[in-house]
Amino acid sequence: MTIRKKRADRNHVIYKVTCVDTNDTYIGLTVANGQAYVRSVKVRWQKHVSRAVCEDKAWGMCVALRELAECDWTYEIIEIVRGRKNAHARERELIAELAPTLNTF
Repeated sequence: MTIRKKRADRNHVIYKVTCVDTNDTYIGLTVANGQAYVRSVKVRWQKHVSRAVCEDKAWGMCVALRELAECDWTYEIIEIVRGRKNAHARERELIAELAPTLNTF
């Protein structure tokens, strides 16, 4: 049996989540599921919400989701990046550039 190497050239979606009421933001990254970029971000958003509710993490995003549960939240795609290393590097650049308030450093 041959073990396949994981693909490193998949598309990744860099997205921004915003709390409409407070204007707090979060920059995140998720693997794109085919060409369904918006759906990939929606699934990742649902994981953020689930983790905030089910786990007692002290991460900025989790705390905000628990404290601001009644607020309106929006998410948007910032960029599509090919390759894992490139995507993680670009995410770090955008975090430094945009200074989101909910990212835990």
